[in-house]
Amino acid sequence: MNMNPFTKRGAKGLKLDIAGGKSKGPGFIGIDEALRDGVDEVVDLGSYPWTQFADNSASEIVINHYMERVVDLSAFMDEVWRIAEDGAKVTIISSYYTSVRAWADPFTKRAISEATFPFFNKIWRKDNGLESRLIRCDFDMVNYALFFNEPWNQKSEEAKQFAIKHYWNVVADFLVELKVKKI
Repeated sequence: MNMNPFTKRGAKGLKLDIAGGKSKGPGFIGIDEALRDGVDEVVDLGSYPWTQFADNSASEIVINHYMERVVDLSAFMDEVWRIAEDGAKVTIISSYYTSVRAWADPFTKRAISEATFPFFNKIWRKDNGLESRLIRCDFDMVNYALFFNEPWNQKSEEAKQFAIKHYWNVVADFLVELKVKKI
């Protein structure tokens, strides 16, 4: 494994880009399962814990078109939460669950939508009688944005809302911003 000096156990304030490849932002450490352009650290993303990263070591994490490929989503989100510091920003970009983009990729394991994320909020789990779920993480969803396909991106908000509920391929991708809660 490539032990990048920025990722040694105990480092703080890391900015991690999970599976983003070449789209990695400035100052981010690219982590992925194979060495390719944009990858600084090879990590088995399906095996937990990610020993390269200490608890509370990341101040920002971007997950770019990877979450839909995860086999055990609860364990993955728990691991993201473990390595993130309190108040860290986690940005997730994914194909939308009603988009052909979500299902055309043979590596897709699951559909993701904005309705996925309340399960990773401790208060929501408690309020909905789901405390028995084996999920430790606690995130607040602070923002989400939908990226509409043509011609829906030019329609009225009312038409977009109707189309989202009734049609496929209205939304291609979406972005969710989460805030890590530990205290």
